[in-house]
Amino acid sequence: MSDRLDDLERRIDELRAGVRTAMRARDGAHARVLRAELRSAERAWDALVSGEQPAKEEPPRLVTVREQVHQGLRLLGAAAQPRLIVAVSTAFFGGTISSSRLTSLRRDEERSFRSLPFGRPYYLCAALTDRLSPARGLLTLSTWPLERRVVGPLSPRVDFLTCAIAVAEQKTHDERADRLLLRMARNIPGATDGTLSPPDPGRVAEAARAELRVHADRDTRDRAELAERAAAQLGDTARLFGAATLSTIKKENAT
Repeated sequence: MSDRLDDLERRIDELRAGVRTAMRARDGAHARVLRAELRSAERAWDALVSGEQPAKEEPPRLVTVREQVHQGLRLLGAAAQPRLIVAVSTAFFGGTISSSRLTSLRRDEERSFRSLPFGRPYYLCAALTDRLSPARGLLTLSTWPLERRVVGPLSPRVDFLTCAIAVAEQKTHDERADRLLLRMARNIPGATDGTLSPPDPGRVAEAARAELRVHADRDTRDRAELAERAAAQLGDTARLFGAATLSTIKKENAT
């Protein structure tokens, strides 16, 4: 219960700060969205403190695609592709988003940041490659440190294992969550018994951690070097959304 209260209290603080920022920027539409979620979070906090059961066992549906993606990434804790974020949102939060709706989301976030830097509590942004350019199809959160938002040679595997552990640790018996965990477990040696039955979450997490220990030190060093370069060479916008490549510049000039 204490962990859930801590999460809600942090989220309430983020939302209150976001409402204030949106109001100062005269962004009424965004302020209304944040206020609606703030009221929902405060009701959840009241119910948890009082011991009351909410009317529905499922968490309230988020009002925007952006918030659903944010919630999915927070659960996973690592850079992820849209289809994994969608699967997590559907399995654990009753999400309604599709991968196709995420196509333009990062560009929208970048435009918002350029028009009002740091005007929101967080941004959905790109993972950064070893060239410090945006990694294709990988989303992260601006609130994560640079070391979690850059990707070295081993990072895709490390992030997948991190995400698998996060999914395995969710205490739910939803069929959609079981199917997601099974798909992930098939890509981890020793995580399944070779049948089509739902895998044991503890076994999946243990197998993922065992492989993670093999890669973690090297990946941590690679990411630290990339993060140091990004901090030294990139401005605020590029640190979140990546440095423009030559192909990107040609494409923008063509339009």
